[in-house]
Amino acid sequence: MLRCCRAAIAAIAPGSLRGLAMAKSKFEYVRDFEADDTVLPNCWIVVRLDGRNFHRFSEQHEFKKPNDDRALQLMTRCAQTVMQELEDIAIAYGQSDEYSFVFKKKSRWFKRRASKFMTHVVSQFSSSYVFYWKDFFKDQQLLYPPGFDGRIVLYPSNQNLKDYLSWRQADCHINNLYNTVFWMLVQRSGLTPMQAQERLRGTLAGDKNEILFSEFNINYNNEPLMYRKGTVLIWQKVKNHIAT
Repeated sequence: MLRCCRAAIAAIAPGSLRGLAMAKSKFEYVRDFEADDTVLPNCWIVVRLDGRNFHRFSEQHEFKKPNDDRALQLMTRCAQTVMQELEDIAIAYGQSDEYSFVFKKKSRWFKRRASKFMTHVVSQFSSSYVFYWKDFFKDQQLLYPPGFDGRIVLYPSNQNLKDYLSWRQADCHINNLYNTVFWMLVQRSGLTPMQAQERLRGTLAGDKNEILFSEFNINYNNEPLMYRKGTVLIWQKVKNHIAT
């Protein structure tokens, strides 16, 4: 097979350079079908990725409920790798199975093409998740590759960006408070998942805090910050070099 390929190259090489140039220009028109996905200038570029079908993934890989330190630390390790590879990222915020990466307003990385931002972040994060899996799940085999999807959003002002990050942190608090109460009801009170859902239906944050304290002697405010608030990654200068 290799000899055939070489023979074919040798056959067209002697007098066909002009023909190859013409063929290149003849078919080059297909590039016109590529959409211009350059994002607006002077905007914060946020790439947020989420685990795809991670409920099933966490069950099959026996994640601890309501929070698994190994899984959260693995997500953060992957995010650090993304920031080290793509230095135009100013800050990253993560919780559960999601991470948001904020690129600088003035970034000219890959000519501000949206597809490049999104695909580079998601691919780097996904490959890092597989690569670092054994560092955090030493006794748990990776049964199949995880999937992550991404989206890109532009925020024109600093206040818009602050509100976005506040929104994601509020989402972390709401979800974690619910999950903490839910799993206490299942694991320690013996309720079925359906019964626990019914018990929590229509409850407010104060109600959930009361259940935790009165029935399980848990003060939610004493739960680890990583669970309640998520994780923030920023750059820090250390002895003439930059590290996360």
